[in-house]
This record gives sequence, C-alpha cells and structure tokens, in this order.
Amino acid sequence: MTQTITAVYEKGVLRPLQPLHLREGQAVRIRILPELSSTDDAAIRSLVEAGLLTPPPGRSDVEPLSEQAQRELADRLGRAPGKSLSQIIIEDRGER
Repeated sequence: MTQTITAVYEKGVLRPLQPLHLREGQAVRIRILPELSSTDDAAIRSLVEAGLLTPPPGRSDVEPLSEQAQRELADRLGRAPGKSLSQIIIEDRGER
C-alpha cells in the first residue's frame, strides 16, 4: 500500500510527523519531495479550482478509501442496475 506522509529532517534522520503502518524492519522506498511554498500552494489551489490540474499526491483534502471501503464500493457498483462500464465503453467505441 502506498502512503504519502510528511516528515522532518533532523540531525541526519527523517522523522515522520504521523504514525506509519509498517512492519518492524520492513524495507521501503522513499521519494523526497520538498514542501511547496505558500506561493506554490496558492498557484496549485487556483489551478485545481479551475479544473486545469489534479491535486499533487498528498495535497488532496479527500481522504483515501481503505481497502475494505474500496472493495465494498466495487461490490455495490458491480450490482448497480444497467450496463457495465465495459459494455458502455465498447458501445461508445462502435464496431470496427
């Protein structure tokens, strides 16, 4: 499972600002993305509000769904009446 967290670099060590859901000794990959300045934040917020940009990872106000919630939603959508999404796409593309 991918997590986006905020950490502070202190005395040569990255210190997460929230608990991590990792096993003891688990290896991870880390991508360093510096925090944006308030000017950058305002520009990104304006572009998102205009529909020209999707929020960068870790910048959305929407909390991600848990795996269980994703499964429940997929199950509900799978039981929804009408055509499946794949059938709608096939019909939209037309015969070739």
